[in-house]
Amino acid sequence: MNRNLTLRTKNNKSAGYLMILVLVFSGIFFTIISGFVGYVITQNKLVNFRYEQQRATEIAEAGLNYYKWYLAHYPGDLTNGTGVPGPYVHQYKDPVSGTFFGEFSLTVASTTYCGSIASIEVESTAFTYQDLSAISTVRARYTRPTVAEYSFITNSSVWYGDDRVITGPVHSNQGIRMDGFHNSAIGSGQLTWTCDSTFGCNPNRVVAGVYTTSGNATPGLFQFPTSPVDFNGISLDLGEIKNKAQNAGGIYYGPSGASGYRVIFNGDNTITVRRVNSTTAYTAYSTTEGYHTESNVITNDSLLGNRVVNSACPILYFEDKVWLEGQVSQKVTLAAANLSSGAQTNIVINNNIEYVPDSVSGLLAIAEDDIDVGLVVPNNMRADGIYIAQNGRFGRNHYRASDLSNALDPYILRGTLTQYGSTISNGRVGTKWTNNGVTISGFANRINSFDLNQVVSPPPITPETSDVYTFKDWRQD
Repeated sequence: MNRNLTLRTKNNKSAGYLMILVLVFSGIFFTIISGFVGYVITQNKLVNFRYEQQRATEIAEAGLNYYKWYLAHYPGDLTNGTGVPGPYVHQYKDPVSGTFFGEFSLTVASTTYCGSIASIEVESTAFTYQDLSAISTVRARYTRPTVAEYSFITNSSVWYGDDRVITGPVHSNQGIRMDGFHNSAIGSGQLTWTCDSTFGCNPNRVVAGVYTTSGNATPGLFQFPTSPVDFNGISLDLGEIKNKAQNAGGIYYGPSGASGYRVIFNGDNTITVRRVNSTTAYTAYSTTEGYHTESNVITNDSLLGNRVVNSACPILYFEDKVWLEGQVSQKVTLAAANLSSGAQTNIVINNNIEYVPDSVSGLLAIAEDDIDVGLVVPNNMRADGIYIAQNGRFGRNHYRASDLSNALDPYILRGTLTQYGSTISNGRVGTKWTNNGVTISGFANRINSFDLNQVVSPPPITPETSDVYTFKDWRQD
């Protein structure tokens, strides 16, 4: 009897243990299944959300394209035809079914200088009716392409030596000898051209539109013939710039009554203007003028004043020759031209010109004639900016010790010229002179790079290379 009771007790205990194990494992199983089902549901919701968000992005892009179309028909209209501030809401229709399945909302703003629109910024936010929380926002800047997209544009043949390092596209309406390092397209408007001794060819010979004898160049990036760049089209209306400087909040200086003006950017949205009273004359050589008298070294100047550059109209116009230097801290355009006398004026890069770090800076410097890199300049020189020699050329003349004073002799040879921006020159560019492969004047090394910041947001009145508006700086939140 006692023995049977003991057996039953053991059996009951075993059954109890088994029941506990079943309950424990059942709980674990249901926990795993519940987590898995929850994960599947969450993932399904996430996939659906991503799908609807992608559709919302497509609708938002359609909003950008819509306003691009609208501006093509109504240039400069920032109100979507309403005359009142936005945002402007539009439903989006499925082109197949004809049903509305989402909407986009547009916010439109502009960058203006001197009362004229420079670019238009469009922000498009969209969602689908399937999931109102799946929102997508895209934004872009609507503007025409400008010369800032190039490292060089020239209207004459040019030779880029083997010391050159060039970042960004290069174009010439004539022939190009490219012996330097480069990473972008090199385009010539000519199928062939005659390379003579001034381009290192002796005897003269007919060569391809873009020609090289150097292993530095990348012929796969050579393009010729390409469509010429219309220099008449990119030439600036200096009269318009003068008018804005005089009447729209810019800075204007008439003829100096002396040699010209020295303009110093101070790095704080101000400039110092000095009258150049006297200069040193000496002999220089250029391919266009031959040996001639140059007077680019200042011997005496006097202070005219410090001026604040108006950010709403940062236009500076000097009706005389200008010596330029300093630190630029904002978008600004400077022109040197004398429209009344008919005497074309030059700009001399007199010292380093640099952008203040981490500032929204950009310089456009336009000379009616030449832009000269000065004689008395740093050994390793920096020249940031977009430089346009409208009727002349950008370059540094050739100097000989026999033509200079002892004080100027050390400046004949310089080290490295670094340019961050664009050079636009009607005539042949050049900042280095050689004889039988030996540098005898100018900079031993030249480094050039176009400035992407100026491509996206150039200084006011930067010349355009096309009438077609495009979106720049496309971004998605």
